[in-house]
Amino acid sequence: MKDLVATLAPLHTKPDVPSYVMLGISKYEEAPPTPQRPLSPMGEACSRLDLTAIHQILVMNHYKDDEGTNELSFQEWTQQMRDMLEARKRGDYAFRDKDFKTAIDCYSQFIDVGTMVSPTVFARRSLCYLFCDQPDAALADAMQAQIVNPEWPTAFYMQSVALAKLDMHKDAADMLNEAAGLEEKKQRVVKGS
Repeated sequence: MKDLVATLAPLHTKPDVPSYVMLGISKYEEAPPTPQRPLSPMGEACSRLDLTAIHQILVMNHYKDDEGTNELSFQEWTQQMRDMLEARKRGDYAFRDKDFKTAIDCYSQFIDVGTMVSPTVFARRSLCYLFCDQPDAALADAMQAQIVNPEWPTAFYMQSVALAKLDMHKDAADMLNEAAGLEEKKQRVVKGS
């Protein structure tokens, strides 16, 4: 045994680098570490990278988190608006039925019109991209959801999952903690009012 170790020791030039990195083998997928704060069901699902549970939560929440983001005057209700809302509705049906490619197409039609901005549509399309193994696009949509609604925990949770899928585990853990902190803050505001 000592002879084997003595023979292999000169070959081990980078003792601080794991062998799977040196061999170019991707390590098994890791969920981000669970934050110190208690997590909501959405936080728990994201910490486990449980896309199915995230899907169920987004279906149940519908569009309640979009309140106030779409103040439209009567004059803005045109045929284009009806078409855009119809695209979102088709996307919602496809999302509910787990037809993620169709949902991506429909939500993209809704987003491309640009008259209404919905953080929920970005979060839903982000999850669709994750199911279709497109974590870069998922991260971009989760970031757009955050731009639309900077205090929305779901935007941070979706970024956490996308970052974990991109093997950026420290950033994923940071986003998970940020989301949990926003939820905690939101709960304090609700209890205080």
